Amino acid sequence: MEKMKIALLQMKVVDNKEKNLVKAKEFINKAAKENVDLVMLPEMFNCPYENDKFPEYAEKEGEKTWQFLSQIADEKGIFLVGGSIPEITENGDIYNTSYVFNNKGEEIAKHRKIHLFDIDVEGGQTFKESATLSAGNSLTFFETPFAKIGLVICYDLRFPELAASLSKERVDIIMVPGAFNMTTGPAHWELLFRSRALDNQVYTIGTAPARDKEQSYVSYGNSIVVSPWGNVLERLSGKEDILIADIDLDYLEKIRNELPLLKHKRYDLY
Repeated sequence: MEKMKIALLQMKVVDNKEKNLVKAKEFINKAAKENVDLVMLPEMFNCPYENDKFPEYAEKEGEKTWQFLSQIADEKGIFLVGGSIPEITENGDIYNTSYVFNNKGEEIAKHRKIHLFDIDVEGGQTFKESATLSAGNSLTFFETPFAKIGLVICYDLRFPELAASLSKERVDIIMVPGAFNMTTGPAHWELLFRSRALDNQVYTIGTAPARDKEQSYVSYGNSIVVSPWGNVLERLSGKEDILIADIDLDYLEKIRNELPLLKHKRYDLY
C-alpha cells in the first residue's frame, strides 16, 4: 500500500513571534516522533491574524521564520508546509505566503495567497486583507516521493477554478493552511473541503490555528482531512491539538478508476 503519514499542527497563535516559533517547534518535535512524512502548520502561524500586525511581523524570504522552517525540516527529516506568514518584498509589498521545504531543508515551493479575504457579513465577520496585503498570481504545486501536492491558502479554497487548475496538473492532494472564523467556519469549512475533494478527486487537507477567544479574530479550528470520495476522514475541534493521518494513495487511484471523472472532463468546452 502506498501511504503518506501527515501531521496537522493546530496551535494557538499569540502576539509574540518568538513564542509562536517556540510553540511551532514544540509541535513539530512531537509530530516528528510519530515518524510522519509531512507536517503542515496553520495560516499566519507566527503572527496574529490582524491587518495592523501583518506589517509589524512581516519578513523577507530567507529571514528568521524562513530559516527556522528550513532548519527544522532538515533536522527532523520531514517535508514541511510552513503554514503561512507575512512576507515583505524589497519594494514593500506584503503577501500572505506559504513556504514549503523538503526533508533536507531546501525550499521546493512558495505560494502567495491569490484571493484576498475582503468580506463584510452582516451580524458576523468583517475583514479586509487588501488593506495591507497584495495578491499572489501563481498556481503552486510540488512533488514529493509520495504524492504530487497542490497548495492554496484559506480563502483560495472558495474558488473552484483554482482547484480545477490544480486538478488539471494531476495533483493528488490539495493542502490548505487556513483560518476560517466563527462566522464562515461553521457554515462553509467542511462543505468546501468536501466539495473540492469530490469535484477534483483529490485529498483535501486543512490546518487551522486553534481557537482563542481572547483574539480579535477567532479561528474556527477544525483542522481536517477529506478523502477523494468526499468523506471526512479526520477532524479536530477548536482546541490545540495535533492531527496525524495516513493518506492512502492507492485508494485515490481506485476512486479515479472506478468513477473516472477526470477523464470525462470536457476541456474543449470549459
